[in-house]
Formats: sequence, structure tokens, C-alpha cells
Amino acid sequence: MHSGLILLLWLATVTLLQLLPAHLLGPAVAMCLLLGLGFARARTVRLLRRVRILLAAIFVLFAWFTPGEALLLDWPRLGPSREGSLLALEHAGRLVAIVCAVALLLERLPVERLVSGLYTLGRPLGLLGLSAERLALRLLLVLRYVDASPRASGAGHWKDWLQDDAGAIEATPVRLRRERFGWADALLSAGVFVCVLWWGLA
Repeated sequence: MHSGLILLLWLATVTLLQLLPAHLLGPAVAMCLLLGLGFARARTVRLLRRVRILLAAIFVLFAWFTPGEALLLDWPRLGPSREGSLLALEHAGRLVAIVCAVALLLERLPVERLVSGLYTLGRPLGLLGLSAERLALRLLLVLRYVDASPRASGAGHWKDWLQDDAGAIEATPVRLRRERFGWADALLSAGVFVCVLWWGLA
């Protein structure tokens, strides 16, 4: 399957996760967690750790600062509201689902194919005078630098981030991989776009 089509399907999935009603969100989040832990366990756990502060902030802001019925009747002014707690769970669930989707995408799609897909999807930007090839190459250079950097593992002291170790990274040729976007890919992409548009307007 073309990498651009994979990215388009991923974007459609993320969009649908934002449009799902609350009663369908729970099963969707559970499914994303199962897929993330089953096929990209290490990356999923690492990404969830990185957003744990954001998840806590979402819960506190929505649960304690949303007007509604007190969840703890004995401490109505100190405890969270019932409506706020439901909103907090909903937004935190959407974030967890997206994090799992990101982990699956990065685990199953190599960097070269990911950049190639972004290049394919960004080609229409040429009508606005933007070069999709330059944007894709710059993104590839950034991703390659992050992967090759000794700091990418996250080990070491925070002062290590202030050091310039660009010379320690071996210079390698940068090649932008281009995949052929066939008629079947174009038709499927159009179908995905129509389905997402219909779901959003329904």
C-alpha cells in the first residue's frame, strides 16, 4: 500500500476519533490501547509516559473547573463535578487513542516511507508556490538527526542538550523515496475523504 494512502487512512482514523460520540469512545479507546500495546508496546508506553502530565492537567481542568453536580456530596466545593469528570474522561480518552495511533504509525512505517507519504500528500501545495520536496527533505533531515543523536535515547543530564554534538553524527546521503501513486490509491483516497466528510456532516 502506498505510504501516502497509509497516512491518509491514519489521518481519517484520528479525525473519526475526534468525531465519535461519547458512548462509542470507550470501546474505540480500548481497541486503540490493545492494538498499541500488542503491536508497538514499547513505543506506546513511552509516548503515554510523555503525555502523563498533560493527561493529569486535562483531568484537573475539566473535572474541577466545569460547573455541575458535585461528585463528592460530602465535599461539594472541594471535589470535582460529575459533568466535569465525564468531560475529563472523554478528552483524556481521545488523547490516549491518538497517542496509540501515533505509536502504531511510527512503529509500522519507516521514516523514509513516512516522509515519502508526506511528500505525496503535500504535492498539491505546489499550486501555492510551496515545494513539497524541500519540506519532505527537511523533515527527513530532522528525523534522521534526532534518531542519530546520542540524546535521542533520553539518557544523560539535561545539560547535555546544550552541547553541540552535530559533528559526532556521520554525514550520510539523503534520498527522498518516491512511490508511485496509482489509480487504485487515488480512488481509495477519494473514498476515504468522502466517508470522513459524510461522517462529519451527519
